[in-house]
Amino acid sequence: MNNKTPRVSIIILNWNGWKDTLECLESIFQIKYPNYDVIVVDNASQDDSVNQIKRYAQGFLTVESDFIKYSSLNKPMKVFEFSEEEYFILENKGVDFTHISSGKKIIILKNKKNYGYAQGNNLAINFAMKNLQCDYILILNNDTVVHKYLLQEMVDTAIINEKAGAITPKVYYYDYNGRQDVISHAGEKFNLYIGRGKRCGKDQIDNGQCDQTRKVDTIEGCSILLKTEILQEVGLFDPLYFAYWEDTDLSFRIRQQGYELLYVPQAMIWHKIGVSWDSYFSYFVIYHYLVRNRLIFMWRFASALQKTTFTIFFIFYLILNVLIMVFKEDLTNSKKGFQGIIHGILDFRKVKHDRDFL
Repeated sequence: MNNKTPRVSIIILNWNGWKDTLECLESIFQIKYPNYDVIVVDNASQDDSVNQIKRYAQGFLTVESDFIKYSSLNKPMKVFEFSEEEYFILENKGVDFTHISSGKKIIILKNKKNYGYAQGNNLAINFAMKNLQCDYILILNNDTVVHKYLLQEMVDTAIINEKAGAITPKVYYYDYNGRQDVISHAGEKFNLYIGRGKRCGKDQIDNGQCDQTRKVDTIEGCSILLKTEILQEVGLFDPLYFAYWEDTDLSFRIRQQGYELLYVPQAMIWHKIGVSWDSYFSYFVIYHYLVRNRLIFMWRFASALQKTTFTIFFIFYLILNVLIMVFKEDLTNSKKGFQGIIHGILDFRKVKHDRDFL
């Protein structure tokens, strides 16, 4: 590894969200870091996302943003586009990514279907490790905007901390009642007795209360810097989760191998919280996977005592959520949410039996 400028593969998963993806891309191409590759992996979008992203790369689409000023200086870009069948046979095609500078190229991977967050990202991670000789992988949600020093701060921290397995930045809400300085995520402590985490500074205006680099229990999937060599040791996201909790699962596996998760406040992003929830997933799907995947995670990592206390807490949690849905939501969404909870529990029982992960 070149300790001065390690090579980073930046992976953005897109699914029917090209407008958000373009703002994210524009912020990335303005970062102050010299050695990176940008990979957009599309999960079989139905909204013409791939063509719109290519139009942006060619300079035909501009980006309006309160966070960054659009620049035409790196347009048009060289676009490398690959179907899923081509991901791992590029050595036979003589494809060379190294002769073009970081800010002048974009790689687009087209998945055959919507694999969800876990497997969708995994395909791109495997592509990067096989074809780009990257030292680090940066996973970014497409509905984020990054600070220009995000990558430099994260890589610098990873270099000086040999036990660092993953790095997380300070995450602000993209828009919190008109403010851009309200914290969404600044590291998390996780309590296995109740199956929930507590985030530092959540929903608070940033007054420096979370400005210390420190070890954390979990990292949120909207922005994770991962060392390639550690991913090769602990594995990637578990596709069993599909969406939600796969980042927490990976966080615990990294820590189980003796590595640390580090929160770096000097690295910053802004996240459009809930965009994918509201636009892409129904109440049924959200509640199904939130319930199902929480149960899978707890049965993997909790002790017998922790499972007992969690079960008691979880029963109250379900009752409370059902009451909230009934009294605060419309009847159609309440019905879908309740059905999602039931199906999530039933699906967990099936998965538990099939995978035998107790």
